[in-house]
Amino acid sequence: MNDAQKTEIATLLREGKDLTLATVRPDGFPQATTVSYASDGLAIYFGCDPKSPKARNIAADDRVSLTVNLPYDDWAQIRGLSLAGHAQRVTDPAEIDRVGRLFLEKFPEIARFMTPGAEPPAIVRVTPQLVSILDYRKGFGHTTLLRLDEAGVQAAGA
Repeated sequence: MNDAQKTEIATLLREGKDLTLATVRPDGFPQATTVSYASDGLAIYFGCDPKSPKARNIAADDRVSLTVNLPYDDWAQIRGLSLAGHAQRVTDPAEIDRVGRLFLEKFPEIARFMTPGAEPPAIVRVTPQLVSILDYRKGFGHTTLLRLDEAGVQAAGA
């Protein structure tokens, strides 16, 4: 992945507000839910009830897929992401605080939903491994597929 592609992914993540998250249910079927999210570069964060089905699914199998779609007025403007990665509950207090600030910056209205003394949500970080950038401005159905791995980031199929 080159710097322009990394910037494009980070921009799409920053501009989007909600994503559709697919987790693996105990019976093997995917379970899709919509969540609001914040991002930091290519890292994606969301909060959920620690006892929710998605939290339980992730605890049992950390593989997830998600989509982010930006608003559009006509098909020639469609832009978004589809990605596969691994989800992990964040436990580091410093990272949780930083993510909390990211959420407040992106969604200032969240402050009115915070209840003192209430159990805080589980914060989950998604680390992408395979990213498909969708950009119809470059042609109908145009996608660029990229693979991210431990050894570095490279174009898919390289």
